[in-house]
Amino acid sequence: MTTILNFLKPYKLLCFFTLLVMFVDVAGSLLIPTIMAKMIDAGIEGKDVSYMIQSGKIMLIVAIISGLSALLGSYLAATLSSKLGRDMRKAIYGKSLEFSSYDFERFGTGSMITRTMNDVNIVQQSAVWLIQMVLPVPAVCVSGVVMAFIIDASMGFLLIGAIVAIMSLSVFITRKASLIFDMLQKFLDKMNVLLRENISGVRVIRAFNKEKYEEKRMRKSFEDYAESAIRANRLFAALESFALFAVNFLFVIILWLGGNRIGIGLMEIGDIVALAQYVAIISFYIMMAQMVMIMMPRAIICVRRILEPLSRTPEIKDGNMSLDTSMEPTEEVVSFQKVSFRFADADENVLENLNFKCKKGETTAIIGGTGSGKSTIAKLILRFHDATSGAILLKGKDIKNLTQRELREHVSYVPQKVWLFSGAIADNLTHGSEPADEYRIKRALSAAQAEFVYDLPDGIYSRVSQGGANFSGGQKQRLSIARALSKKADMYIFDDSFSALDFKTDAALRKALAEETKDAAVLIISQRINAIINADQIVVLEEGKIVGIGNHDFLTKNCRVYQDIAKSQMAGQPFEGG
Repeated sequence: MTTILNFLKPYKLLCFFTLLVMFVDVAGSLLIPTIMAKMIDAGIEGKDVSYMIQSGKIMLIVAIISGLSALLGSYLAATLSSKLGRDMRKAIYGKSLEFSSYDFERFGTGSMITRTMNDVNIVQQSAVWLIQMVLPVPAVCVSGVVMAFIIDASMGFLLIGAIVAIMSLSVFITRKASLIFDMLQKFLDKMNVLLRENISGVRVIRAFNKEKYEEKRMRKSFEDYAESAIRANRLFAALESFALFAVNFLFVIILWLGGNRIGIGLMEIGDIVALAQYVAIISFYIMMAQMVMIMMPRAIICVRRILEPLSRTPEIKDGNMSLDTSMEPTEEVVSFQKVSFRFADADENVLENLNFKCKKGETTAIIGGTGSGKSTIAKLILRFHDATSGAILLKGKDIKNLTQRELREHVSYVPQKVWLFSGAIADNLTHGSEPADEYRIKRALSAAQAEFVYDLPDGIYSRVSQGGANFSGGQKQRLSIARALSKKADMYIFDDSFSALDFKTDAALRKALAEETKDAAVLIISQRINAIINADQIVVLEEGKIVGIGNHDFLTKNCRVYQDIAKSQMAGQPFEGG
């Protein structure tokens, strides 16, 4: 709750004015029946026409003020709600950018989408309804009861009894419904995950004829959600029925008791009219509040779910040091010193006791079998994960002591899974180096062998679909490499970034790459020997450990694992093994 109040702090003045105009509306609604009662008693029965005209004018003025207050209150409540939703979504998104891969996987993509969109939407709606329909209820009830006591004490006690009965049942049903709504949001998470899986993997599902199986999974998920929603709706249908019965029964009691008390001279006819209006107004606000109460248990659950990522302390924290650019440049750009790493939920190290250096002007390659930890090394350099032990140095400083922003300013990265953003090609190329001049963009495209861009109708301003779906795998890889080269960096990391290229394009790209990255360290991660054969230093991994380090000629004579990889990939080519 404290966190939600923090979101409202910048809008304290807006909150105050919203509540003020809502209470003006409530006061006007209660004042009209009081004026009407006086007009009936003194005006109609006393046949005082001037008093009736004067009272009518006052009622008209009060009605206009009350109506304008209601309109203004609705506008202010909607404005406050939209700003609250905007700030909450920004906070969740901003927090997700601070998460490490492990932090993010704790929630999952489907759940984070649900929390950012659906959960915040429910909180927004609940905020509007809470301001308009729930917060005025105490004021309406207290004011109505006080006015009823002024007219007749027995009527006041009757109103109190009815209000307490309806409120007690509302609280009971709301508590019971909150458990159901907790399950509803979890089922919604599951539905999002399954839908995302099915839409993303539709080709795989068709290829293996698993349509029926996936339909069964989806149907079960939908049915679980529907069953819980029906249970919640039944509870609130019962609450609404009881409230309607209580209000109508209250009208009957007021008319019956009021008629008797008028007969003995304790009340006037106008008092009955006023009491009936008070009951109508109170019952209207209570009924509206009950409709909101349908949302409140769900909103409370949504608030908790929103707070879960917001309150989570990121696994990776920024340091407070910065690189001293005035120091004499060092040849060692990145250095691994006895680095070991294991995932938070794992029992064994993924990488163990790594020692190697990436130097300026040199290419370091990492090769090894599937699951040997190659890509994890790139993620450690970028601090997507933090080393469990040992140190990774960037220009002589431990990367844990630097801010993540500064660290990543010195590194340009081509991920294993290529991703292009929707928009124009030019937007993607300047993604990590804004602003980038046109000369540098052209040079990066040329080096990445991505000059096919100029054959497109709009050149570098041609449209890119989400994920780069309108380009082939090789084209996406080349555009991703061009994006990395558009950024001036001290280290370039290519994580299996040449797998979709033919040999001719691969050879031309490597030749151009050597020229573009001659003043930086290059780290190439690959499973193909042909991709790393000319590297200055090759690090061979097996089960997370370095089993060989050197150039190609040295490793073919002295490293068994490298020899096995070379023999399997270079069949028919000249090869000298140990």
